[in-house]
Amino acid sequence: MDPETVQVVICGGGSAGLTAAIWLARFGIDFKILERRPGPLEIGQADGVQCRTVEIFENLGISDALLKEAYHVMEVAFWSPDEQGQLKRKHVAPDTKVGLSHQPHVILNQARINEMMLQEMIRLRGNGSSGVVYNSQVESVRILDNACDYPVEVVALQNGVPFRYRAKYAIGCDGAHSTVRKSLGFNMVGDSSDSVWGVMDVFPDTNFPDIRKKAMLNSNAGNLMIIPREGDELVRFYIELPGKTAREVTEQDLIDKVKRIFYPYTLDASCVVWWSAYVIGQRIADHFTKDFRIFLTGDACHTHSPKAGQGMNVSLQDGFNIGWKMAHVLTGRAPPSVLETYVLERQQTAQQLIDFDRSFSKLFSTEHQKKNGITAAHFRDKFVQAGQYTAGMATKYSSSVLTCPSHDDGILASGLSVGMRFPSSPAVRLSDAKPVHLNKALPADGRWHLLVFCSGDEATNKLTQVASQLEEMVQMFTPFGAPADEIINPTLVIRGERKSLEIEKLPEFFFPKTGRYMLRNLHRVFVDEQNPYMLDCGRVFSTFGIDAGRGAIIIVRPDLCKLLPIPAISAV
Repeated sequence: MDPETVQVVICGGGSAGLTAAIWLARFGIDFKILERRPGPLEIGQADGVQCRTVEIFENLGISDALLKEAYHVMEVAFWSPDEQGQLKRKHVAPDTKVGLSHQPHVILNQARINEMMLQEMIRLRGNGSSGVVYNSQVESVRILDNACDYPVEVVALQNGVPFRYRAKYAIGCDGAHSTVRKSLGFNMVGDSSDSVWGVMDVFPDTNFPDIRKKAMLNSNAGNLMIIPREGDELVRFYIELPGKTAREVTEQDLIDKVKRIFYPYTLDASCVVWWSAYVIGQRIADHFTKDFRIFLTGDACHTHSPKAGQGMNVSLQDGFNIGWKMAHVLTGRAPPSVLETYVLERQQTAQQLIDFDRSFSKLFSTEHQKKNGITAAHFRDKFVQAGQYTAGMATKYSSSVLTCPSHDDGILASGLSVGMRFPSSPAVRLSDAKPVHLNKALPADGRWHLLVFCSGDEATNKLTQVASQLEEMVQMFTPFGAPADEIINPTLVIRGERKSLEIEKLPEFFFPKTGRYMLRNLHRVFVDEQNPYMLDCGRVFSTFGIDAGRGAIIIVRPDLCKLLPIPAISAV
């Protein structure tokens, strides 16, 4: 049988694969997702959605359902024995530092999250098809001939029948036991510990007062982490199980251990939805790509403990990173060399995750706590200090063709860091006085975003000259006959008062004609002023550390994570 030709084959329909597929579908790129399961995921092991991932869902336009259905993690409670050995609440802290993100940390079953992404992918494809082939077990992936148009061969068993694909690129998203990785001869490097933990989702009948809060329990009977789930009743427990192997753990072992840790509080866990046991380990693939034609993502290239809630999030962000770059290459918007930055950026991120998890997971170990004199207060402090990382806000990419730090960056925008995600802050839309978070004005639709910051005094003088020069630059990258904002999305943020500004006196560059009827878009100009409809307005310039008198220009990548150099308006 002749192979089926497709531009991209995605091996695995988990978080990384679906996120990459959304990008490809958005650009109309032909792809197939080969998924070994007989259908969509029904019960997911992952459930924590960090703030950064919620921001990504917002950029993709699918955050509303997530925020509506999920449990919102607001606080974390720390419990440990008092002087009499009785379990007591010792401290309560915000789960995420206030102001770190405009989006919360939420909890929702991975199966439902995947369903949301699958629905968005189907919508973008527009033909009622998801592109997912179920009951498809990948057998091998290899490069036949780099000189041909479709150099990658993927062989899969579909309902037991061999099937071949030829593709320009392949993405391995097939988990910790990745066939793609093994086909390429790549190895996982790292180690595992003797520390065994159990996890279970349960409907608990208990008098423990913080059962609907994220909670850390360090009792004389062991360690336990509580993660409330979506709805009003379901809870996840992570339970330390010293002296056991993962293979010999039973459901009753988990229940009995939780009861001992909870004492003197009671627990009836008769309804257990799901449980498992695992050994903590941290491993990373020795290679993330083969000839920049086949790429590994997610658990296929990094594995770690679930303590910090990073697994699904980092995997999803792997897919988010490779997806837009591959889409740009396949549509001619970027050279193939851009794909090299996936390895540079995500391999670095994965190694940082492994290093963090190795240290962070030890904090939960009773043996480690005893050996190193770690008190409940020390554990609490370390947990709080790790908040920026666990929220997904600490990722910083190194210099590359896409991320170019300059020694002037801190002077121009001291609140921003080149190589990190672009933070959001509310501003007032000039056309209708509506308060809008800037993140909502920067959709993840494949465009680059060009943000100009200036004072109201310069809005009709220096800005005219700046806009003219920027327009010339934008036209260089815009295909003939395409809307002016097809490739680069211009946005203007003015420090001042709306009543002193007149739309008709602002440069037309910031009002491109868009949409079906090619009308002037009035939604790209914002004012940084206080607003009675949203209390946090009026802080954009101070939050970003921009001097309104000097101004700044910020270029944001399509994945909304990083910044390019920020020249002052006066230097343009």
